[in-house]
Order: sequence, then C-alpha cells, then structure tokens
Amino acid sequence: MPGRNSRQIALQTLLRSQETQHAVERILSRQFQSSTLSNADTGLCRELVSGCVRWRRLLDWLIERATDGREQKPAVREILRLGLYQIFFLNRIPEHAIVNESVRLAKAERCLGQAGFINAMMRRFLRERGQITRDIADLQEDRPALGQSHPDWLFEQWEARWGREKTIRLMEWNNQPAPTCARVNPLLTDPESLAKRWDEEGVQATPIDCDWAKPDSLFRLRQHPPLESLDSFRDGLFYVQDPSTLLAVALLDPQPGQAMLDLCAAPGGKTCNIAGRMNNEGQLTALDISEPRLELLRENCDRMHVTCATLGQADTATTGGYDRVLVDVPCSNTGVMRRRLDLRWRLSPGETRLLADEQLKLLGQAAARTKPDGQLVYSTCSLEPEENEQLVARFLKANPEWQLAEERTLHPVEDHTDGAYAARLTRTTNN
Repeated sequence: MPGRNSRQIALQTLLRSQETQHAVERILSRQFQSSTLSNADTGLCRELVSGCVRWRRLLDWLIERATDGREQKPAVREILRLGLYQIFFLNRIPEHAIVNESVRLAKAERCLGQAGFINAMMRRFLRERGQITRDIADLQEDRPALGQSHPDWLFEQWEARWGREKTIRLMEWNNQPAPTCARVNPLLTDPESLAKRWDEEGVQATPIDCDWAKPDSLFRLRQHPPLESLDSFRDGLFYVQDPSTLLAVALLDPQPGQAMLDLCAAPGGKTCNIAGRMNNEGQLTALDISEPRLELLRENCDRMHVTCATLGQADTATTGGYDRVLVDVPCSNTGVMRRRLDLRWRLSPGETRLLADEQLKLLGQAAARTKPDGQLVYSTCSLEPEENEQLVARFLKANPEWQLAEERTLHPVEDHTDGAYAARLTRTTNN
C-alpha cells in the first residue's frame, strides 16, 4: 500500500508475526515488496522490527511494570513496544517524533480510545528515561535472562554448560545486528575484480580472515545499496553467507572430478561453494525435501553459474556411489539466533532431543550413500551437544565401521562468527 511509512510497516509486520507461524523475516520481506520506502526508511523499519522482536521480553517487562500488568490490545502492545525500543535503544530518534508517531499509529489502527493513554505512556517513559536506563543495567546484572531478553530456560541451560559470563556474552551477541558477509564466486570472478566492481557500485567491503576459508574469499559488506540492485549480485559474482557456513565444506574438501552429494542442499550456499571448489568439474547431486525449497536452490545455482549440479527430491538418490557426502541437517539453529529474530521465542525445552532423532536418521541415509572409501561430513548451525558431538557419538556407537576423523565447533563468543558444528567421518574398508 503506497504511502505507508517505516513505522506503519514495522507495526503491521509485528502484528502479523503474532498472528501467524511464519518467521518475522519472511513477513517483513513481503511487506517491503509492496512498499515504496527509501533506503533509509527501509533500514529504520528493519531496525524497529528486529529490535522489538529481540527485546520483546524486556520491553514487555517495562510495559507491565508501568501499567500494573493490565492487558493491552495487540496493536496497543506493539505500538508501546515500538515506542519504548526507540526511547531506550535508538538514541537518534527525536523525542517529539516518538510521541507523535506513536499517537499517529494508534489512530491509524483505529485505537482512538487508547491514543491518549499511549501519548501519556510515551511522555512518562521519556521523563523517566535516565532512571529506567539504570534499572535496565541493574536487571542485566541481576537477572540476565530478562535483562538480555532471552527465555529463562535457555539461559539456565547455557549457563549450566558454559558458565554465567560466557552465556551473557552469547546473549549480548544474539542481540546485535548480524553483518552482511559475502563469498566470492570463483567460477566467475576473483577477489580483485570483484573489489573493483564493488567500488563502482558503492559497496564498501572488508576482508574476513578465518582459518577454514581461503584468503580473500570472504568479505564483510560494511555499506552497500540494496543487494538485489547490484549487477554484481545479479550476475552471481558473490553469494551472501556467514563465514561459519564454510566450515562444513572445508572439512568436506571437494575436489574436481569427484562424485559429490549434498543431501539437504537448499537454499544452496554450501552447494554453490562445493561447485566452486570443484571448478564445476565432476558430479554434484544436490537434494532437498520439497519443490519450493528446490526452486530456491535452483535459482541460486543458476545465478552462481553452477553447471555440475543435478537437483532433485531428497528421496531420489540411490545408495552408495558418492566419493563425499555432506548432510547439513535441519536443526535448532541456536548458533544463528542473531539472524533468526524470533527463534528464541519459538524454541521450547527438549526440542533438540526431538530434532536429534530425525538428524540421526538423515546421517544414516547419508552414510548409506557414501562409497566404502568415501568421506561423510555432518553439520549443523546449532550450539547444542545433543545435535552435534553427542549425536555423532550415537551414530558411531551404532555403526562401528565408521570413525570420527575430525570435528569442530564454532562458538560466537570465541570465534566471533555464527555458531556451527561439523564432523568428518570415514569408514574402515576392511569391515
């Protein structure tokens, strides 16, 4: 709908995310497709949505404390969250704009009877901003799960595993905006040529140094126009992905001429990376479970000029025959929580144990499709041992012909990148 501003779109996104099971990122993307926002307003809208979702628990605590726990209409609750996020987390927004825009949103949402209440609440929080800011700091020290806006059960689970300090640092990481990172596509360009194209397109990039990726193959995009507007993006010269996603392919170490299988391939970041390391020479089979996911995989492979890959449904691959197999399983995604805005509110205690049964099944399917002298890589973007090293140990115990060759966990606090786990398994050929 033309004419909507960033706050209106943010409010509609937040309301719809409460009404549906769809991830908030997907809803926001659809909202942008029908909007006419400038780049600056698009950035503000994304910031407002991201912040309100991440900090939902803390914002609600502030609201409930100020209203004695009185229940609010969904639209009123979201307008209050938007206003409080701007007051306590966005210093660049003028105070009068916060008040006026909050009242305007109330009227636009036909909450005329609550407009005066919202006006009074915004003015009260602005008057008490200094004291409340100190209260938040005390809360983050005394009750870190609430102060960092995470579920209690998740904080307690992580604290038991890593200790209080590391867990608090992880929650702080999860509350920070995730940077945009890009991998150079070696099938079409080289770092120097891409850097020249980016300079012409107004992209400011900094190389990322990590020991599991080739030098100058990864960049952090500090500033850039909308990616879809870049010819370098449309031409497939780079793929947007975090450095952590390269770990599994590094352990896989694909070589030109080999027969490769990527068992859970969509959206295609690892598939395209494998093809690049193979120089499009060899047989790469990339599978996933549904046609919509395969369509996304197909679009990315086409854009990146991947010609060695055959795409198909996950149940179409025959057993055996592959030199190397990658199974990047569906998981809890706790290693990428800063990128999955509402993940912390959708996870539930014990969910990883339920996921592990399906992960173990997929690992078994991957093993059946690996040559006797081949190699198998299992990976997740989870930080949970039940999905990672403990699951691999379960598989090895049930399949003694397989051995663990190497494994590695990336933790955001220690490795300064998204969390990930990868294990390379080999099989004894004389069994």
